[in-house]
Amino acid sequence: MYRFLLSRQWVILTLLGLVLIPTMIKLGFWQFHRHEHKVAQNQLISDSLAAEPVPVTDLTAPGRPLPRDDMWRTVTATGRYDTRHEVVVRQRTAADEQSIGYYVLTPLLLPGGDVVLVNRGWISAGNDLTKFPDVPAAPRGQVTVTGRMMADETTAESGIKNTKGLPARQVMLINSAQQAERLDRPVLGGYLEQTGPEPAGGKPEQVPEPDHDSIGPHMAYAIQWWLFAAAVPVGWVVLVRRERRDRAEAAAKDDRGAAGPPAPQEAERSATDAESAAPTAADRDPAAAPAEAVARTAAPTE
Repeated sequence: MYRFLLSRQWVILTLLGLVLIPTMIKLGFWQFHRHEHKVAQNQLISDSLAAEPVPVTDLTAPGRPLPRDDMWRTVTATGRYDTRHEVVVRQRTAADEQSIGYYVLTPLLLPGGDVVLVNRGWISAGNDLTKFPDVPAAPRGQVTVTGRMMADETTAESGIKNTKGLPARQVMLINSAQQAERLDRPVLGGYLEQTGPEPAGGKPEQVPEPDHDSIGPHMAYAIQWWLFAAAVPVGWVVLVRRERRDRAEAAAKDDRGAAGPPAPQEAERSATDAESAAPTAADRDPAAAPAEAVARTAAPTE
């Protein structure tokens, strides 16, 4: 009844289904883990932004990577800007995520001699990318800056290539170790993304706080993959039953075709035999035989 399942076509189809089911289940869990990571990150951002500001030196130190749990924490730093060693970070988008320009990265000299990098905000790239752009001047004298603490950018995590041969005072990544080599000073790990005070004239444009409300489509994708995995065996059963039904109908049709109507010669012989076998009046009533003979004799002839 189900011997067709041993055919090459059905064996390949079955093996394909057996491969697809665990693959789709695994893809579903991959999307589910991405959803969990997004939810946890949103919670971390929310908690960090709501926490009380602390001095930047409480969270980081020279050569120390910023722990993930301290990302987006609000910190304060007091010192003087070193505008001579200010650089711009290429290929960064404005708050509208459409305009391309620079981040202005300015070292802030702390009283103890250490340096913390401050991302003062975004400016337009202008028309000439081969020279240092016109940057709004940083405040002079001692300042107290408030901002979000961010981890150093790396090529592996950001996907941004650390291009060589850039114009003077232009970089691709915000990285404290790289800037420590340029400054020949101890630089605190990570950098500060300025949120206050507001710059004069609104330039540079301060970086908006990260989105921590959206969870993305990952959970929906996970459910889709799991539904696809469940649909594979259901579809396989439907196809098997349809194949079995079609084969049964084809076999029944072949049987009817093999029996078929009788051939014309056989039908004619059957009719003749039936006529011969039909009883005459004499067979039905022997006494009626003479009368039947007389009737045939008296019948007029043409």
